[in-house]
Amino acid sequence: MRWFGSSLLGTLLSLTLAVFAPLSVSLPVRAQARAAPSATAPPPAENVEVWESTRLSVRSSAEWLASGVDSWFGDKPFREGGQVSDGRFSVGLLKRQDESMDIKVRFNARFRLPNLEQSTYLFFGRDNQRELLTDTPGVFSRQQRLLTETAASQAFFAGFGFALHESVDFRLGFRGGLKPYAQVRYRHPWELSPVDLLEFRQTVFWSLSDHLGSTTALSYDHVVSPTLVARWLTAATVTQQSKTFEWSSVVGAYQSMGGQRLLSLEALASGQTKSGLGLSDYGLQTKWEQPVYKDWLLGELVVGHFWPRKDPLLARGRAWALGAGLKMQF
Repeated sequence: MRWFGSSLLGTLLSLTLAVFAPLSVSLPVRAQARAAPSATAPPPAENVEVWESTRLSVRSSAEWLASGVDSWFGDKPFREGGQVSDGRFSVGLLKRQDESMDIKVRFNARFRLPNLEQSTYLFFGRDNQRELLTDTPGVFSRQQRLLTETAASQAFFAGFGFALHESVDFRLGFRGGLKPYAQVRYRHPWELSPVDLLEFRQTVFWSLSDHLGSTTALSYDHVVSPTLVARWLTAATVTQQSKTFEWSSVVGAYQSMGGQRLLSLEALASGQTKSGLGLSDYGLQTKWEQPVYKDWLLGELVVGHFWPRKDPLLARGRAWALGAGLKMQF
């Protein structure tokens, strides 16, 4: 427990600004929109300049890349219909008692290209390539579960997507160099009542190593009050090569404090079939998220306690975990 020092978040903030100066689990929208904004104290002038210039540099670089790719398909300027959306750049620091300290940088963005059809878009970024391929829900990512990752698990990716329908889209891309993959993604929500939402998501994917595979996710949200939401989410992945189901499930409560400030408590579990482990990991974690600057730079602090089991012949362990991160939306 000695490594749970108050300097961890400060170290992360300093490291982020130092490295990137030369160049954000959210509450469901229906409830979060009802929370009133709150005022925050203005940051020092020097920090404002760094944050503004960093965001401008990241967005400009992304637009430059998208404009270059768009020029392959015609002469129409990117400014005439080109759009950057879902741009996110994040850095996270985490420590779990049974694992080493880990620092991760992730980013992704989506672009509409004016020289292509309205329903075609470009996407690129850097993320966990396994989670990218299987379309794992973000709450089940290793970073969100405070698990370390190897350097090889992180990779750059890029590709094109085509919206076949408002609920279906097709993606063709490359990850980790020239490893091709394809996805067909389907999503359908059902509003059971004004306070109950059920959503089904199915992704069928293909890669050279896995051949065919699929990820199925089902979520249920219940609005307890205008600022409190309870959620259950479960997902399972199977591939043609492994023939083994990998599953994860989470039950959580998410309390909005207004002004994009969010407090959450989650119970998580994960495992595999035919692995001998059954329930390989479970635990509890609480998160606090709030804006650091305006509404596009968010800070997060996570504390968790887990009971992992890495071998069926060994007793289940226990481990505290702490994570901190910054997320920039551009």
